[in-house]
Order: sequence, then C-alpha cells, then structure tokens
Amino acid sequence: MTMTTLLALDTSTEACSVALFYRGETIAADELAQRAHTKRILPMVDDILAQAGIRLNQVDALAFGRGPGSFTGVRVGAGIAQGLALGADLPVIPVSNLTAMAQQAYEQYGATQVLCAIDARMNEVYFSRLAGEKVRSDFGEFIQWRPVIDEQVCRPEQAIAQLSDLNGQWMTVGTGWNAYAQFAAAGLASHSTVELPSARYMLSLALPLYQRRQWISAVDIEPVYLRNTVTWKKLPGRE
Repeated sequence: MTMTTLLALDTSTEACSVALFYRGETIAADELAQRAHTKRILPMVDDILAQAGIRLNQVDALAFGRGPGSFTGVRVGAGIAQGLALGADLPVIPVSNLTAMAQQAYEQYGATQVLCAIDARMNEVYFSRLAGEKVRSDFGEFIQWRPVIDEQVCRPEQAIAQLSDLNGQWMTVGTGWNAYAQFAAAGLASHSTVELPSARYMLSLALPLYQRRQWISAVDIEPVYLRNTVTWKKLPGRE
C-alpha cells in the first residue's frame, strides 16, 4: 500500500487544496482562495509534485472533490482533474466533499458518527449524516463510511427535522452549522475545527478504493452539484 502514489485536489468550496501520498508520506497544501481557484490550483499541483521530486505521469491515480459545493468550484475541480488525468493517462477517484470532512473528524478527533453541513447559501446547506466503521482488508485497516442520511441540499429546518432520532456521540463538521441561527437554536452549532473539505483527507478515502480498483476513466467524471435543477433554471432562457 505504501508504494501507491496518489494525487488529490479540491476546489469545491472557498478552500483550495492539493495533497500527494508518496512513499508512505503525505505532502499537502491548503489555501483559502475564493474566486482564485483557477489561478492557484495548477501552481499548487506543480509545487506539491516538485516537493516530492516526481512528475505527474509517475502518479498512480488522481482523486478529486466531486462535490457537493459551489457550482463554479465543483466545475473547476472536475475540469482540472479531467485535464490532468487525460494528459497523464491516469485513473480517477471521485471523492465526496462531505465524506472528506467526516474522514478529517475521524483522523483528528476519532469521530465515527458525523453530521456534515456546508453552507450552500440561499438559506440552504449541503447536508449528510455518516457513520463510519473500521474495516480490515489485505491492504490494511481503513474507515468505511455509510450514509445514514444521503447527501442533499436542504433548508436548515429540513436538516433538523431529519435528526429527531439523534442520540449518542455525534460530531458536527462544516460551515453550515454556524451559518444559520436555526442550528444553534436546536443545539447543533459546530463544535469541531473541521469547516471545509481538504484534499489531505481525500487521500485516506481514495487509497482503499484504488487498491480495490474502484476508479473511473477521466472521460466519465461527473460533478455532483445537488442543485442541478436550480442552477439550470437560473440560466437565461431556461425554464
């Protein structure tokens, strides 16, 4: 497993991040680059590869944040991932941005019951509820995440209504919890430092998928917006 070389990138939110797993070690860079993703992401990729002393065609696979997130950010990340993967003939591993935050909560806090919410603006959040369990395989131990509540875009009130059976120890992650007063009133304000997804934690999710050959071709990349219909209706002439 340590011989695998994976590159991950994410531009789905105001964060912009790149991470490389190489020779069993991780090199990562995270920036807040709202409205500057297209200018920063490729130089960040070049810098990470230069630090490791390798070229893109020496990477085994490329992981990327497939969403949900901002329409522009998700589209930029998918486009950059597709271009890099096609150019270097790399398989691609799409990673959920919400699950990446859950993985960070596990690695930093040991949390295996996670509520995820990213502020989606328009009085909505990108929301999911995940439960993780340790799984052993021929390649080592990893956390496998199961959706208790599937990814969706919804109003805070709708998210709260789906948590009526909440019990035990749960951790909230993401910018959504502190963005709307409804969550604080329901006792669901964020109590972790995990606010935005990071490519570093996408590596942890992508590694077991790569080892099990669960990847796709670059031409099959499909961003996950969750708000496809709303975005379509906003375009001039669309109904």
